[in-house]
Amino acid sequence: MRIAHFSDLHLLSLEGVATHRFFNKRATGLANLRLKRGRVHRPAYVKSIAREVKRLGVDHVVVTGDLTNLALEPEFAMALDLLETDLGMSPKDVSIVPGNHDLYTRGSRVAKRFATYFADYLVSDLPELAVDVGAGRFPVVKLRGCVAMIGLSSAVPRAPFVAAGRLGRAQLAALRKVLAHPEVVRRTPVLALHHPPHNPESRFKSMLEGLSDAAMLWTSVAHLPAGLFLHGHLHKRVRRRDRTDSGGVYSIGATSASLHHDSSERMASFNVYDVATDGTIGAMEAHVLTPGGHFDVHPFPLL
Repeated sequence: MRIAHFSDLHLLSLEGVATHRFFNKRATGLANLRLKRGRVHRPAYVKSIAREVKRLGVDHVVVTGDLTNLALEPEFAMALDLLETDLGMSPKDVSIVPGNHDLYTRGSRVAKRFATYFADYLVSDLPELAVDVGAGRFPVVKLRGCVAMIGLSSAVPRAPFVAAGRLGRAQLAALRKVLAHPEVVRRTPVLALHHPPHNPESRFKSMLEGLSDAAMLWTSVAHLPAGLFLHGHLHKRVRRRDRTDSGGVYSIGATSASLHHDSSERMASFNVYDVATDGTIGAMEAHVLTPGGHFDVHPFPLL
């Protein structure tokens, strides 16, 4: 099984959006776009990545959130078009989870925009174990060969300048049932969520941008002999390996797929992971977009 992973598209579209819809948290978000984010996040990069992933012919694709910038309908439509046209893979072969920007306001959650626009991509093979978390019903499980793809929603609307996430007790309880299911037990689990499963060392930073119930998440997966955590949110490539009671799991963060940056650890890119038929996690590599529009491949040494 060959899995491609990209994240944090931050697609922006204000087409047809009424002015009054910015009289909330979006006012600060729009100011950030005008002053900084709009100059460094480039939608053309996302298209290049989606097309390169399609060209490689991978078996499955994981997109770990922040497909949109302000959770507006034109942005969701743009993201859906990119998935359908530029990536062009069947929804059953693509796993997506929401990021904090996809539930940017309480209104976006009430309207269930993420779940509505991406309904075809959120079809679970174990729907009876999913719970409603606002962005849709999660965990979303896709049983594919030797791998169990498990999508989790860590996105919740927050106050301005707060980007922290939460899974919630109901979703964590559902995750434990998923991991105990015989069809999952016999496969290598690949868990996807937007926020990293590890919080910053600073308690203040954790409150602003971390995962509030990260400790409970690790308790839920402590028995796993192997697996992958895939995430985004940090806009940089990170990787680590953590021991569990019977083995260890890798946590891999992808860069922002739209970010222009001088560092190859932050420049727009996507990751590729190989999982052998016996479930062993093998080669990992980053495909980094170059100024010339090509991709340089950077292998990850296994930890």
